[in-house]
Amino acid sequence: MLAMMEKYASNLEAIVAARTEQLLQEKRRTDDLLNRMLPRTVAEALKRGERVQAESFDCVTIYFSDIVGFTKMAATNTPMQVVEILNDLYTCCDAIISYYNVYKVRTMFNHKLYQSRSSSSKDYLYFLN
Repeated sequence: MLAMMEKYASNLEAIVAARTEQLLQEKRRTDDLLNRMLPRTVAEALKRGERVQAESFDCVTIYFSDIVGFTKMAATNTPMQVVEILNDLYTCCDAIISYYNVYKVRTMFNHKLYQSRSSSSKDYLYFLN
């Protein structure tokens, strides 16, 4: 009887450990999604259960980028070549903007829109689409 209870307890511990790992993975995915959808400061406040008020800024910068000649490039290259070119370009851009803590919601084809603001002593740069 004791051996059976030990086996049951061991099995239960394994189930709890597996479920805990699943929960942690899901939390990481949820946090990642939240951080992709909102500026980091807003996401962190929401995760702490705080109410987030809309903010107004006296000075902001908006930057819209477009790949000049993209349509022609797409027409004269194979789809895989276009994907590789865009992947290389956006990998480079993502590395640069992540250095400045930029938040990127998404990229639409060959368009990107950036918005930045300055708040207290830190400069924030957000990516919007």
